[in-house]
Amino acid sequence: MKTTPYKELEPFINFYWELKGSELGEQWERVFPDGCAGVVMNLGGNCLTDSGSVTMEFGKTYVVGAMTSFKDSFINSDTYLLGVCFKPATFSNFYDYVSQDVLTNDTVEFEKSSSFEVDKILRNPFDYLNQFFSDRIKNKTNQLQAVINDIHSANGQISVYDLSKRHLTTVRQLERSFKKNIGVSPKEYSNIIRFQNALSIIRNSDENRSLLDIAFECGYYDHSHLTNEIKRNTGLVPSQI
Repeated sequence: MKTTPYKELEPFINFYWELKGSELGEQWERVFPDGCAGVVMNLGGNCLTDSGSVTMEFGKTYVVGAMTSFKDSFINSDTYLLGVCFKPATFSNFYDYVSQDVLTNDTVEFEKSSSFEVDKILRNPFDYLNQFFSDRIKNKTNQLQAVINDIHSANGQISVYDLSKRHLTTVRQLERSFKKNIGVSPKEYSNIIRFQNALSIIRNSDENRSLLDIAFECGYYDHSHLTNEIKRNTGLVPSQI
C-alpha cells in the first residue's frame, strides 16, 4: 500500500509504503532501480533483503541507497515493513549523512538518533511519518532539481555534456554533485530514467507493438540493447515484465 505525504513534504517525498506479508504469502519481492533513496523500518519478523545478504531486524530503521540493479527481499507471513521513498537528491533535506554514493546498492542500519520510534509509529504510522519529517526538514531547496527535471523531460535521452552546458556547470562538477546527493552519476541516473520509461511503455503497449519500435523510441540502438538493459535492471527478459 502507498500513501502520499503531507502537502508541504511532497517536493521531497514520493510516497510512504507499507508491506504486510500476511497479504502476500511467502515469496521473494523484487524492486527495480528508480534513482531514489529510502528509509525502511521493520515492524515484523526478521526480513532478508539485498538478495539475502542483509537481515533487517524488528524495531530497527534502515537507510536504503539508490540502486543500479534490482534487489530481492524475502517476504513471509511475519513480514511487516514500513518505508519512505524520497525524491532524488532530497535525502540531505532531512539527514546529515555521508555522501550518497557510500550507500549505493546498500541497506544500512540507522543510528538510534535517526531511527523511528516503534511504539509511536505503531499507533498511527503515516501521521507519525508526516510529523517526523515535518519536524526534521532542514532546508527546502534541491540544488539538482532543475537538472533532474530536464532528465525526466527527455525520458533520460540527454547527454551529460548537454546537461552541463544547459546548467552552466562542468561535467565533472555535475558528476560530483550527483554522486554526493543521489549516489549515482548523471549518466547512470539518466539510464535509470530511460529504462523506467521503456518499462512503462512495454507494460502499457498492446501486443502488436514491436520491441524494436520501443527500443528506437526510448533511444536504444536496437531490441537486443533494450533487452540487455532490462535484464540488467530487472533480472528478467521483456516478455516476463
